Amino acid sequence: MSEDLLDRLKTLDSCAVSDAMDSLGLPGEVTGINNQTTRDKIVGKTLTVKLGSTPPKGGSTRHLCSGAIEAGGQGDVVVIEQLTGIDAAGWGGVLSNAAQHNGIEGVIVEGPARDIDEAAGLGFTVYARSHTARTARGRVYEQSFNTEITVGDVLVNEGDYVIADGSAVVFLPADRAEEVIKIAERIVAKEKLMTEAVRAGKPIGEVMGANYENMLYEMGD
Repeated sequence: MSEDLLDRLKTLDSCAVSDAMDSLGLPGEVTGINNQTTRDKIVGKTLTVKLGSTPPKGGSTRHLCSGAIEAGGQGDVVVIEQLTGIDAAGWGGVLSNAAQHNGIEGVIVEGPARDIDEAAGLGFTVYARSHTARTARGRVYEQSFNTEITVGDVLVNEGDYVIADGSAVVFLPADRAEEVIKIAERIVAKEKLMTEAVRAGKPIGEVMGANYENMLYEMGD
Protein backbone atom coordinates (compact mmCIF):
# COMPACT_ATOMS: atom_id res chain seq x y z
CA MET A 1 0.00 0.00 0.00
CA SER A 2 2.73 2.52 0.91
CA GLU A 3 4.56 1.93 -2.39
CA ASP A 4 1.33 2.54 -4.30
CA LEU A 5 0.75 5.79 -2.39
CA LEU A 6 4.32 6.92 -3.06
CA ASP A 7 3.91 6.24 -6.78
CA ARG A 8 0.71 8.29 -6.81
CA LEU A 9 2.27 11.09 -4.77
CA LYS A 10 5.13 11.32 -7.26
CA THR A 11 2.66 12.29 -9.99
CA LEU A 12 1.46 15.31 -7.97
CA ASP A 13 2.98 18.62 -6.92
CA SER A 14 3.11 20.35 -3.57
CA CYS A 15 0.40 22.86 -4.53
CA ALA A 16 -2.22 20.20 -5.23
CA VAL A 17 -1.29 18.35 -2.05
CA SER A 18 -1.40 21.57 -0.03
CA ASP A 19 -4.85 22.33 -1.46
CA ALA A 20 -6.02 18.86 -0.50
CA MET A 21 -4.68 19.32 3.02
CA ASP A 22 -6.47 22.69 3.22
CA SER A 23 -9.74 21.08 2.21
CA LEU A 24 -9.43 18.73 5.19
CA GLY A 25 -8.26 21.40 7.63
CA LEU A 26 -4.89 19.70 8.05
CA PRO A 27 -1.61 21.58 8.61
CA GLY A 28 1.30 20.33 6.54
CA GLU A 29 2.80 22.98 4.29
CA VAL A 30 6.19 24.49 5.12
CA THR A 31 7.53 27.39 3.08
CA GLY A 32 11.04 28.82 3.05
CA ILE A 33 12.86 25.48 2.91
CA ASN A 34 14.39 25.40 -0.55
CA ASN A 35 16.19 22.97 -2.82
CA GLN A 36 19.85 23.86 -2.41
CA THR A 37 21.46 21.34 -4.77
CA THR A 38 19.26 20.17 -7.67
CA ARG A 39 15.99 20.98 -9.44
CA ASP A 40 14.45 17.68 -8.40
CA LYS A 41 11.45 17.20 -6.21
CA ILE A 42 11.62 14.52 -3.55
CA VAL A 43 8.84 12.23 -2.43
CA GLY A 44 9.04 9.60 0.26
CA LYS A 45 8.36 8.46 3.80
CA THR A 46 10.07 10.29 6.61
CA LEU A 47 12.93 9.26 8.86
CA THR A 48 13.15 11.96 11.54
CA VAL A 49 16.19 13.32 13.39
CA LYS A 50 16.11 15.91 16.16
CA LEU A 51 19.27 17.94 16.82
CA GLY A 52 20.00 20.13 19.81
CA SER A 53 22.77 22.02 21.55
CA THR A 54 23.00 19.71 24.59
CA PRO A 55 25.69 17.01 24.36
CA PRO A 56 24.38 13.53 25.15
CA LYS A 57 25.33 12.09 28.53
CA GLY A 58 28.65 10.31 28.31
CA GLY A 59 29.53 12.12 25.10
CA SER A 60 28.48 11.57 21.53
CA THR A 61 28.77 7.94 20.44
CA ARG A 62 27.95 8.41 16.76
CA HIS A 63 27.85 11.14 14.15
CA LEU A 64 24.54 12.94 13.82
CA CYS A 65 22.11 11.46 11.27
CA SER A 66 24.16 8.30 10.80
CA GLY A 67 21.44 6.14 12.36
CA ALA A 68 18.83 7.48 9.96
CA ILE A 69 21.06 6.82 6.96
CA GLU A 70 21.80 3.27 8.07
CA ALA A 71 18.08 2.58 8.60
CA GLY A 72 16.99 4.23 5.35
CA GLY A 73 16.78 3.19 1.74
CA GLN A 74 14.72 3.65 -1.40
CA GLY A 75 11.51 5.55 -0.71
CA ASP A 76 12.86 7.22 2.44
CA VAL A 77 13.57 10.91 3.08
CA VAL A 78 15.66 12.05 6.05
CA VAL A 79 14.03 15.02 7.80
CA ILE A 80 16.08 16.96 10.35
CA GLU A 81 15.11 19.51 12.99
CA GLN A 82 17.97 21.90 13.74
CA LEU A 83 16.23 24.76 15.52
CA THR A 84 18.96 25.63 18.00
CA GLY A 85 19.63 29.02 16.41
CA ILE A 86 23.31 28.07 16.23
CA ASP A 87 24.95 28.59 12.84
CA ALA A 88 26.02 24.98 12.35
CA ALA A 89 25.09 22.49 9.64
CA GLY A 90 22.63 19.71 10.32
CA TRP A 91 23.80 17.90 7.19
CA GLY A 92 27.03 17.66 5.17
CA GLY A 93 28.92 16.07 2.33
CA VAL A 94 29.89 12.69 3.76
CA LEU A 95 26.29 12.22 4.84
CA SER A 96 25.07 13.03 1.32
CA ASN A 97 27.41 10.41 -0.13
CA ALA A 98 26.30 7.77 2.37
CA ALA A 99 22.60 8.57 1.94
CA GLN A 100 22.84 8.43 -1.85
CA HIS A 101 24.72 5.12 -1.64
CA ASN A 102 21.90 3.68 0.47
CA GLY A 103 19.26 4.83 -2.03
CA ILE A 104 17.71 7.52 0.17
CA GLU A 105 15.62 9.93 -1.93
CA GLY A 106 16.89 13.14 -0.34
CA VAL A 107 17.07 15.18 2.85
CA ILE A 108 15.08 18.06 4.30
CA VAL A 109 16.75 20.22 6.95
CA GLU A 110 14.85 22.63 9.16
CA GLY A 111 18.02 24.66 9.61
CA PRO A 112 21.36 24.97 7.81
CA ALA A 113 23.13 22.41 5.63
CA ARG A 114 26.65 22.50 4.22
CA ASP A 115 28.80 20.99 1.46
CA ILE A 116 26.14 22.17 -0.94
CA ASP A 117 28.41 22.09 -3.99
CA GLU A 118 29.47 18.54 -3.20
CA ALA A 119 25.87 17.33 -2.95
CA ALA A 120 25.03 19.18 -6.17
CA GLY A 121 27.89 17.41 -7.92
CA LEU A 122 26.50 14.09 -6.74
CA GLY A 123 23.03 14.99 -7.94
CA PHE A 124 21.77 14.40 -4.38
CA THR A 125 18.83 16.57 -3.39
CA VAL A 126 19.15 18.65 -0.22
CA TYR A 127 16.34 20.93 0.87
CA ALA A 128 17.34 23.25 3.72
CA ARG A 129 16.28 26.44 5.43
CA SER A 130 19.74 27.92 4.80
CA HIS A 131 23.36 26.98 4.12
CA THR A 132 26.63 27.47 5.96
CA ALA A 133 30.22 26.26 6.02
CA ARG A 134 30.25 25.83 9.80
CA THR A 135 30.55 22.31 11.16
CA ALA A 136 28.17 20.85 13.73
CA ARG A 137 31.11 19.33 15.57
CA GLY A 138 31.11 20.62 19.13
CA ARG A 139 28.03 22.76 18.46
CA VAL A 140 24.97 20.60 17.82
CA TYR A 141 24.26 16.98 18.64
CA GLU A 142 21.69 14.35 17.78
CA GLN A 143 19.02 14.24 20.48
CA SER A 144 16.73 11.56 19.07
CA PHE A 145 15.99 9.48 15.99
CA ASN A 146 12.53 8.66 14.64
CA THR A 147 10.71 10.70 17.27
CA GLU A 148 8.35 13.63 16.67
CA ILE A 149 10.08 16.75 15.34
CA THR A 150 8.99 20.23 14.27
CA VAL A 151 9.46 21.58 10.74
CA GLY A 152 8.06 25.08 10.31
CA ASP A 153 4.81 24.91 12.26
CA VAL A 154 4.23 21.25 11.42
CA LEU A 155 4.75 18.25 13.67
CA VAL A 156 6.39 15.43 11.72
CA ASN A 157 6.62 11.79 12.76
CA GLU A 158 8.56 8.84 11.42
CA GLY A 159 6.64 7.20 8.60
CA ASP A 160 4.73 10.30 7.49
CA TYR A 161 4.69 11.10 3.78
CA VAL A 162 6.42 14.15 2.27
CA ILE A 163 6.56 15.92 -1.07
CA ALA A 164 9.02 18.76 -1.66
CA ASP A 165 9.36 20.82 -4.83
CA GLY A 166 9.96 24.37 -5.95
CA SER A 167 6.83 25.71 -4.25
CA ALA A 168 6.98 24.19 -0.78
CA VAL A 169 7.49 21.15 1.42
CA VAL A 170 4.29 19.38 2.45
CA PHE A 171 4.01 16.64 5.06
CA LEU A 172 1.10 14.20 5.00
CA PRO A 173 0.22 12.34 8.22
CA ALA A 174 0.59 8.64 7.56
CA ASP A 175 -2.97 7.86 8.65
CA ARG A 176 -4.45 10.52 6.30
CA ALA A 177 -2.11 10.13 3.32
CA GLU A 178 -4.44 8.05 1.13
CA GLU A 179 -7.33 10.48 1.71
CA VAL A 180 -5.15 13.52 0.93
CA ILE A 181 -3.68 11.98 -2.22
CA LYS A 182 -7.13 11.01 -3.52
CA ILE A 183 -8.37 14.60 -3.15
CA ALA A 184 -5.16 16.02 -4.67
CA GLU A 185 -5.64 13.78 -7.72
CA ARG A 186 -9.16 15.14 -8.16
CA ILE A 187 -7.86 18.71 -7.90
CA VAL A 188 -5.20 18.04 -10.54
CA ALA A 189 -7.78 16.52 -12.87
CA LYS A 190 -10.09 19.49 -12.49
CA GLU A 191 -7.31 22.04 -12.97
CA LYS A 192 -6.12 20.17 -16.06
CA LEU A 193 -9.53 20.68 -17.65
CA MET A 194 -9.46 24.36 -16.69
CA THR A 195 -6.00 24.79 -18.23
CA GLU A 196 -7.08 23.09 -21.43
CA ALA A 197 -10.09 25.42 -21.61
CA VAL A 198 -8.07 28.65 -21.28
CA ARG A 199 -5.49 27.43 -23.79
CA ALA A 200 -8.35 26.71 -26.18
CA GLY A 201 -9.37 30.35 -25.93
CA LYS A 202 -12.08 30.35 -23.29
CA PRO A 203 -11.97 33.58 -21.21
CA ILE A 204 -10.06 33.08 -17.96
CA GLY A 205 -12.76 34.82 -15.93
CA GLU A 206 -15.34 32.37 -17.22
CA VAL A 207 -13.10 29.36 -16.62
CA MET A 208 -12.12 30.37 -13.10
CA GLY A 209 -15.51 31.80 -12.19
CA ALA A 210 -16.91 31.96 -8.69
CA ASN A 211 -16.79 28.19 -8.35
CA TYR A 212 -12.99 28.05 -8.25
CA GLU A 213 -12.90 29.56 -4.77
CA ASN A 214 -15.25 26.84 -3.54
CA MET A 215 -13.40 24.01 -5.27
CA LEU A 216 -11.33 23.00 -2.24
CA TYR A 217 -14.35 22.66 -0.05
CA GLU A 218 -16.10 20.60 -2.69
CA MET A 219 -13.06 18.32 -3.02
CA GLY A 220 -13.04 17.62 0.70
CA ASP A 221 -16.67 16.52 0.76
